[in-house]
Amino acid sequence: MISREKEHKLIAIYLYICDLYDSALKFECQRFSNNAKPDFTDQELMTIYLFAGYEQRYFQINEIHSFTKDYLLDWFPKLPSYQTFSYRLNLMTGAFQALANILISSFKPEGCSDLFSIVDSMPVITSGSKNRTGKVASEITAKGFCSTKNLYYYGCKIHTMASVRVGTIPFPESMIITPAEDYDLTVFKQAWGDKIFSKVILGDKAYSDKEYFNCNKRKTQDIEMLTPIKGIKGQTDEIKQRDKAFNDLFSSAVSRVRQPIESFFNWLNEKTKIQRAMKVRSTAGLLIHLFGKISIAFINLIF
Repeated sequence: MISREKEHKLIAIYLYICDLYDSALKFECQRFSNNAKPDFTDQELMTIYLFAGYEQRYFQINEIHSFTKDYLLDWFPKLPSYQTFSYRLNLMTGAFQALANILISSFKPEGCSDLFSIVDSMPVITSGSKNRTGKVASEITAKGFCSTKNLYYYGCKIHTMASVRVGTIPFPESMIITPAEDYDLTVFKQAWGDKIFSKVILGDKAYSDKEYFNCNKRKTQDIEMLTPIKGIKGQTDEIKQRDKAFNDLFSSAVSRVRQPIESFFNWLNEKTKIQRAMKVRSTAGLLIHLFGKISIAFINLIF
Protein backbone atom coordinates (compact mmCIF):
# COMPACT_ATOMS: atom_id res chain seq x y z
CA MET A 1 0.00 0.00 0.00
CA ILE A 2 1.00 3.62 -0.51
CA SER A 3 -0.08 6.74 1.37
CA ARG A 4 -3.23 8.68 0.48
CA GLU A 5 -1.14 11.61 -0.75
CA LYS A 6 0.79 9.34 -3.12
CA GLU A 7 -2.47 7.78 -4.30
CA HIS A 8 -3.71 11.23 -5.31
CA LYS A 9 -0.49 11.88 -7.25
CA LEU A 10 -0.74 8.49 -8.94
CA ILE A 11 -4.31 9.23 -10.05
CA ALA A 12 -3.35 12.72 -11.25
CA ILE A 13 -0.45 11.40 -13.35
CA TYR A 14 -2.64 8.62 -14.80
CA LEU A 15 -5.41 11.05 -15.82
CA TYR A 16 -2.87 13.43 -17.30
CA ILE A 17 -1.23 10.65 -19.34
CA CYS A 18 -4.65 9.36 -20.50
CA ASP A 19 -5.58 12.81 -21.81
CA LEU A 20 -2.27 13.19 -23.64
CA TYR A 21 -2.39 9.64 -24.95
CA ASP A 22 -5.78 10.16 -26.59
CA SER A 23 -4.76 13.48 -28.15
CA ALA A 24 -1.14 12.85 -29.17
CA LEU A 25 0.85 9.98 -27.69
CA LYS A 26 -1.12 7.11 -29.22
CA PHE A 27 0.03 8.14 -32.69
CA GLU A 28 3.64 7.44 -31.64
CA CYS A 29 2.98 3.84 -30.55
CA GLN A 30 -0.03 2.61 -32.53
CA ARG A 31 -0.38 -1.13 -33.01
CA PHE A 32 -1.72 -2.83 -36.09
CA SER A 33 -1.67 -6.41 -34.78
CA ASN A 34 -4.22 -8.64 -33.08
CA ASN A 35 -2.88 -7.34 -29.77
CA ALA A 36 -3.87 -3.75 -30.52
CA LYS A 37 -5.72 -3.45 -27.20
CA PRO A 38 -3.67 -5.27 -24.53
CA ASP A 39 -5.12 -5.82 -21.05
CA PHE A 40 -2.22 -3.87 -19.54
CA THR A 41 -2.43 -0.54 -21.38
CA ASP A 42 0.24 1.85 -22.60
CA GLN A 43 -1.25 4.51 -20.33
CA GLU A 44 -0.72 2.28 -17.29
CA LEU A 45 2.84 1.49 -18.38
CA MET A 46 3.78 5.16 -18.75
CA THR A 47 2.08 6.08 -15.47
CA ILE A 48 3.99 3.43 -13.54
CA TYR A 49 7.34 4.50 -15.04
CA LEU A 50 6.74 8.20 -14.29
CA PHE A 51 5.29 7.68 -10.82
CA ALA A 52 8.06 5.32 -9.69
CA GLY A 53 10.73 7.75 -10.89
CA TYR A 54 9.04 10.92 -9.67
CA GLU A 55 7.72 9.76 -6.30
CA GLN A 56 9.96 6.81 -5.35
CA ARG A 57 13.17 7.64 -7.24
CA TYR A 58 13.31 4.19 -8.80
CA PHE A 59 15.01 4.44 -12.19
CA GLN A 60 16.03 0.86 -13.05
CA ILE A 61 13.36 -1.19 -14.81
CA ASN A 62 13.65 -4.10 -12.37
CA GLU A 63 13.21 -1.68 -9.43
CA ILE A 64 10.13 -0.13 -11.04
CA HIS A 65 8.55 -3.51 -11.75
CA SER A 66 9.28 -4.85 -8.26
CA PHE A 67 7.85 -1.73 -6.61
CA THR A 68 4.69 -1.98 -8.70
CA LYS A 69 4.28 -5.66 -7.93
CA ASP A 70 4.75 -5.09 -4.18
CA TYR A 71 2.80 -1.86 -3.66
CA LEU A 72 0.63 -1.01 -6.67
CA LEU A 73 -0.85 -4.34 -7.72
CA ASP A 74 -4.32 -3.30 -6.52
CA TRP A 75 -4.11 -0.39 -8.93
CA PHE A 76 -2.58 -2.38 -11.81
CA PRO A 77 -3.85 -5.98 -11.47
CA LYS A 78 -2.92 -6.82 -15.09
CA LEU A 79 0.78 -6.09 -14.52
CA PRO A 80 2.75 -8.46 -16.79
CA SER A 81 5.97 -10.29 -16.01
CA TYR A 82 9.21 -8.32 -15.77
CA GLN A 83 10.34 -9.53 -19.21
CA THR A 84 7.09 -8.43 -20.86
CA PHE A 85 7.08 -5.15 -18.94
CA SER A 86 10.61 -4.36 -20.14
CA TYR A 87 9.79 -5.37 -23.71
CA ARG A 88 6.65 -3.24 -23.77
CA LEU A 89 8.53 -0.26 -22.34
CA ASN A 90 11.10 -0.42 -25.13
CA LEU A 91 8.27 -0.11 -27.66
CA MET A 92 7.31 3.26 -26.17
CA THR A 93 10.34 5.33 -27.22
CA GLY A 94 8.30 7.51 -29.58
CA ALA A 95 5.63 8.16 -26.96
CA PHE A 96 8.16 9.19 -24.31
CA GLN A 97 9.96 11.46 -26.77
CA ALA A 98 6.65 13.13 -27.63
CA LEU A 99 5.79 13.43 -23.94
CA ALA A 100 9.13 15.09 -23.14
CA ASN A 101 8.59 17.61 -25.95
CA ILE A 102 5.05 18.36 -24.73
CA LEU A 103 6.17 18.86 -21.14
CA ILE A 104 8.93 21.28 -22.16
CA SER A 105 6.78 23.31 -24.55
CA SER A 106 3.55 23.38 -22.51
CA PHE A 107 4.74 24.46 -19.06
CA LYS A 108 7.02 27.42 -19.64
CA PRO A 109 7.27 29.20 -16.26
CA GLU A 110 7.08 32.93 -15.66
CA GLY A 111 10.22 34.99 -15.92
CA CYS A 112 11.68 33.30 -19.02
CA SER A 113 13.50 35.81 -21.19
CA ASP A 114 12.45 36.05 -24.83
CA LEU A 115 15.71 37.78 -25.70
CA PHE A 116 18.49 35.99 -23.80
CA SER A 117 19.19 32.25 -24.09
CA ILE A 118 21.99 29.94 -22.96
CA VAL A 119 23.26 26.98 -24.96
CA ASP A 120 25.38 24.07 -23.74
CA SER A 121 25.56 20.27 -23.62
CA MET A 122 25.93 17.58 -20.97
CA PRO A 123 27.33 14.04 -21.38
CA VAL A 124 25.33 10.84 -20.88
CA ILE A 125 27.78 8.02 -20.24
CA THR A 126 27.24 4.43 -21.39
CA SER A 127 30.89 3.50 -20.72
CA GLY A 128 33.47 5.50 -18.81
CA SER A 129 36.50 3.66 -20.18
CA LYS A 130 38.38 5.15 -23.13
CA ASN A 131 39.80 1.72 -23.97
CA ARG A 132 36.44 0.02 -24.54
CA THR A 133 34.52 0.17 -27.79
CA GLY A 134 31.04 1.65 -27.63
CA LYS A 135 28.99 -1.33 -28.70
CA VAL A 136 25.79 -0.31 -26.88
CA ALA A 137 23.29 1.73 -28.92
CA SER A 138 25.94 2.41 -31.56
CA GLU A 139 23.40 4.31 -33.70
CA ILE A 140 23.31 7.19 -31.20
CA THR A 141 26.54 6.81 -29.18
CA ALA A 142 30.21 7.42 -29.87
CA LYS A 143 33.47 8.21 -28.11
CA GLY A 144 33.68 11.72 -26.70
CA PHE A 145 35.55 13.92 -24.24
CA CYS A 146 34.02 16.00 -21.46
CA SER A 147 36.36 18.89 -20.69
CA THR A 148 34.61 19.89 -17.44
CA LYS A 149 35.09 16.37 -16.03
CA ASN A 150 38.37 15.72 -17.90
CA LEU A 151 36.82 12.42 -18.96
CA TYR A 152 36.91 10.28 -22.07
CA TYR A 153 33.70 8.30 -22.38
CA TYR A 154 31.32 6.49 -24.71
CA GLY A 155 27.79 7.77 -24.87
CA CYS A 156 25.79 10.70 -26.14
CA LYS A 157 25.14 14.36 -25.40
CA ILE A 158 22.04 16.29 -24.44
CA HIS A 159 22.26 19.68 -26.17
CA THR A 160 20.06 22.30 -24.55
CA MET A 161 18.99 25.81 -25.45
CA ALA A 162 17.40 27.44 -22.41
CA SER A 163 15.77 30.78 -21.62
CA VAL A 164 17.53 32.92 -19.04
CA ARG A 165 15.58 33.40 -15.80
CA VAL A 166 16.81 35.99 -13.31
CA GLY A 167 17.72 34.52 -9.95
CA THR A 168 17.02 30.88 -10.81
CA ILE A 169 17.96 28.11 -13.23
CA PRO A 170 17.10 28.57 -16.93
CA PHE A 171 14.20 26.73 -18.51
CA PRO A 172 14.84 24.69 -21.69
CA GLU A 173 13.37 25.82 -24.98
CA SER A 174 14.70 22.79 -26.86
CA MET A 175 16.72 19.64 -26.07
CA ILE A 176 18.46 17.46 -28.67
CA ILE A 177 20.27 14.11 -28.37
CA THR A 178 23.41 13.42 -30.46
CA PRO A 179 26.40 11.02 -30.29
CA ALA A 180 29.16 12.23 -27.97
CA GLU A 181 31.56 12.92 -30.85
CA ASP A 182 29.33 15.62 -32.39
CA TYR A 183 30.82 19.10 -31.97
CA ASP A 184 28.58 21.54 -30.08
CA LEU A 185 28.84 24.33 -32.65
CA THR A 186 27.98 21.97 -35.51
CA VAL A 187 24.89 20.75 -33.65
CA PHE A 188 23.82 24.34 -33.00
CA LYS A 189 24.11 25.25 -36.67
CA GLN A 190 22.17 22.18 -37.81
CA ALA A 191 19.46 22.18 -35.14
CA TRP A 192 18.83 25.83 -34.34
CA GLY A 193 20.86 28.00 -36.69
CA ASP A 194 18.05 28.70 -39.17
CA LYS A 195 15.13 28.51 -36.73
CA ILE A 196 15.74 31.28 -34.20
CA PHE A 197 15.52 35.04 -34.61
CA SER A 198 16.20 38.16 -32.56
CA LYS A 199 18.15 36.52 -29.73
CA VAL A 200 21.31 37.05 -27.73
CA ILE A 201 22.79 33.62 -27.01
CA LEU A 202 25.45 32.87 -24.44
CA GLY A 203 27.73 29.86 -24.85
CA ASP A 204 31.19 28.61 -23.97
CA LYS A 205 34.21 28.85 -26.24
CA ALA A 206 33.03 25.86 -28.29
CA TYR A 207 30.37 28.09 -29.87
CA SER A 208 32.79 30.81 -30.96
CA ASP A 209 32.56 31.46 -34.71
CA LYS A 210 32.73 35.17 -35.52
CA GLU A 211 32.34 34.72 -39.26
CA TYR A 212 29.19 32.62 -38.89
CA PHE A 213 27.47 34.81 -36.31
CA ASN A 214 28.78 38.35 -36.86
CA CYS A 215 28.95 38.28 -40.64
CA ASN A 216 25.90 36.11 -41.30
CA LYS A 217 23.36 35.51 -38.56
CA ARG A 218 23.48 38.98 -37.02
CA LYS A 219 22.42 40.53 -40.34
CA THR A 220 19.90 37.95 -41.53
CA GLN A 221 18.31 36.75 -38.25
CA ASP A 222 19.39 39.31 -35.63
CA ILE A 223 21.28 36.63 -33.67
CA GLU A 224 24.26 37.51 -31.51
CA MET A 225 26.44 34.83 -29.89
CA LEU A 226 28.44 35.89 -26.82
CA THR A 227 31.24 33.58 -25.65
CA PRO A 228 34.39 33.96 -23.58
CA ILE A 229 37.09 35.39 -25.80
CA LYS A 230 39.40 32.83 -27.38
CA GLY A 231 43.06 33.55 -27.88
CA ILE A 232 44.13 34.25 -31.46
CA LYS A 233 46.88 32.01 -32.75
CA GLY A 234 50.02 33.93 -33.67
CA GLN A 235 48.98 37.11 -31.82
CA THR A 236 51.92 39.07 -30.37
CA ASP A 237 52.45 39.33 -26.61
CA GLU A 238 52.12 43.12 -26.86
CA ILE A 239 48.61 42.90 -28.29
CA LYS A 240 47.64 40.18 -25.80
CA GLN A 241 48.69 42.34 -22.87
CA ARG A 242 47.00 45.44 -24.30
CA ASP A 243 43.65 43.65 -24.63
CA LYS A 244 43.96 41.44 -21.55
CA ALA A 245 41.92 43.55 -19.12
CA PHE A 246 38.95 43.93 -21.47
CA ASN A 247 39.06 40.29 -22.57
CA ASP A 248 39.17 39.04 -18.97
CA LEU A 249 36.26 41.24 -17.86
CA PHE A 250 34.13 40.34 -20.88
CA SER A 251 34.83 36.61 -20.52
CA SER A 252 34.03 36.71 -16.81
CA ALA A 253 30.74 38.51 -17.46
CA VAL A 254 29.65 35.97 -20.10
CA SER A 255 30.65 33.03 -17.92
CA ARG A 256 28.73 34.45 -14.96
CA VAL A 257 25.50 34.79 -16.95
CA ARG A 258 25.75 31.36 -18.59
CA GLN A 259 26.79 29.51 -15.41
CA PRO A 260 23.16 28.68 -14.40
CA ILE A 261 22.93 26.19 -17.31
CA GLU A 262 25.29 24.01 -15.27
CA SER A 263 22.84 24.29 -12.37
CA PHE A 264 20.06 23.14 -14.70
CA PHE A 265 22.09 20.08 -15.75
CA ASN A 266 22.88 19.35 -12.09
CA TRP A 267 19.16 19.60 -11.24
CA LEU A 268 18.23 17.27 -14.09
CA ASN A 269 20.84 14.71 -13.05
CA GLU A 270 19.94 14.97 -9.36
CA LYS A 271 16.27 14.31 -10.08
CA THR A 272 16.81 11.42 -12.50
CA LYS A 273 20.46 10.19 -12.57
CA ILE A 274 20.25 10.68 -16.33
CA GLN A 275 24.02 10.92 -16.86
CA ARG A 276 24.65 7.32 -15.76
CA ALA A 277 23.49 4.93 -18.49
CA MET A 278 25.99 2.11 -17.93
CA LYS A 279 23.26 -0.52 -17.53
CA VAL A 280 21.55 0.28 -20.84
CA ARG A 281 21.79 -2.60 -23.31
CA SER A 282 20.01 -1.40 -26.47
CA THR A 283 19.17 1.68 -28.51
CA ALA A 284 15.53 1.54 -27.42
CA GLY A 285 16.63 1.18 -23.81
CA LEU A 286 18.88 4.24 -24.08
CA LEU A 287 16.10 6.32 -25.67
CA ILE A 288 13.73 5.32 -22.87
CA HIS A 289 16.46 6.21 -20.38
CA LEU A 290 16.87 9.67 -21.94
CA PHE A 291 13.34 10.76 -22.77
CA GLY A 292 11.82 8.91 -19.82
CA LYS A 293 14.16 10.66 -17.39
CA ILE A 294 13.53 14.07 -18.98
CA SER A 295 9.79 13.42 -18.62
CA ILE A 296 10.21 12.45 -14.96
CA ALA A 297 12.13 15.66 -14.25
CA PHE A 298 9.45 17.91 -15.74
CA ILE A 299 6.60 15.91 -14.20
CA ASN A 300 8.17 17.16 -10.95
CA LEU A 301 7.36 20.72 -11.97
CA ILE A 302 3.70 19.94 -12.74
CA PHE A 303 2.72 17.79 -9.75
